[in-house]
Amino acid sequence: MNTPLAERLRPKTLADYISQTHLVGDNGSLTKQIAQGLIPSMLFWGPPGIGKTTLANIIAAESGRPFYTLSAISSGVKDVREVIEKAKQSGGLFSTKNPILFIDEIHRFSKSQQDSLLQAVEKGWVTLIGATTENPSFEVIPALLSRCQVYILKPFDKKDLESLLQRAIKKDDYLSKKTINLKETEALLRLSGGDARKLLNIFELIVNSETSDTITITNETVLDKVQNNTVRYDKTGEQHYDIVSAFIKSIRGSDPNAAVYYLARMVEGGEDVKFIARRLLILASEDIGNANPTALVMANTTFQAVATIGYPESRIILSQCATYLACSPKSNAAYEAIGKAQKLVKETGDLSVPLAIRNAPTQLMKEIGYGENYKYSHNYENNFAEQEFLPSEIKGTNLYNPGNNQRENAQREFLKQRWKEKYGY
Repeated sequence: MNTPLAERLRPKTLADYISQTHLVGDNGSLTKQIAQGLIPSMLFWGPPGIGKTTLANIIAAESGRPFYTLSAISSGVKDVREVIEKAKQSGGLFSTKNPILFIDEIHRFSKSQQDSLLQAVEKGWVTLIGATTENPSFEVIPALLSRCQVYILKPFDKKDLESLLQRAIKKDDYLSKKTINLKETEALLRLSGGDARKLLNIFELIVNSETSDTITITNETVLDKVQNNTVRYDKTGEQHYDIVSAFIKSIRGSDPNAAVYYLARMVEGGEDVKFIARRLLILASEDIGNANPTALVMANTTFQAVATIGYPESRIILSQCATYLACSPKSNAAYEAIGKAQKLVKETGDLSVPLAIRNAPTQLMKEIGYGENYKYSHNYENNFAEQEFLPSEIKGTNLYNPGNNQRENAQREFLKQRWKEKYGY
């Protein structure tokens, strides 16, 4: 029994497919297209282990199409062209069921590799289905993106994952011969992080570690077995998101040593340099922000640099940026401010902008009071004139609270001199 449990349980039909009802449920956006065999080129975007590859296989099977697959990790332009040529021949000149070409991790394809797909997709020689864990808007060239429909696959919820475990216990030829009492699932679900493939791999690891055919699985047994077999269940690199999480939290926690260690883990694992740099760019604003505005400039420059030169030199640039950010003062004040503001907008709806600060491009607007009594700040001492900018219903609401660091303390002092009475700085 060398085939992994996740592969043994891979659904073969839509009836067996768990979740993604917004795409393939009774009223799903893909359901009728699959039934009619009218399949557009498309991109599946979502986290790992949620059924992107499986859905592509099912679409090909249920629409009666030839199916070709490539992995962006190991395929080059030559491989793409060879598969397209085979697909053209298998589809036939007058066939209404052109072959499906599935490309896993399409975000890892270079621009030239993606360019090599354009004609085949445009001419209809193949129907492309690409799978990606990254935002296609950033990782897929515009010409190819415009020729594909983008479908977002949602993470599994707790009910989906528990159903998957019960299916494994009841339907798998090997597991069904055992008596498995799944007493607790929290540890399994937490360790899998919503990744169905990882969940089944861990579950199989637990079962195979028991010598008896009667097995009781609790949170304690799961944690004990997994901690002793970390390499075994993670040998295919499924700790992708665990490692980047540790990387970001190490920088947020101002530990450059841990940050560069987890960076090395990602570099040695062949992680996409742009994936790492994008996370640094987000962190520079979310966790450092106005405590050190140069951090965002540094991270943006890093992103541009590594996107240009790639490995192996990019590791040096990433290390410089990661250690700089780790050693930078921290503040999430800007992040907290936009969160509070969005919450307020959802609660209060579309409040009217004060007339004084509305735009008045026409005479009619001026006559009804648009822009009236607006104080042009530069006409006043210190370039400041107190006036009302928020809608009247929420005036005086303090959304931005500067952090406690040198730069933001200066900001707080600036705001206090101007808005102490109104906002309480």
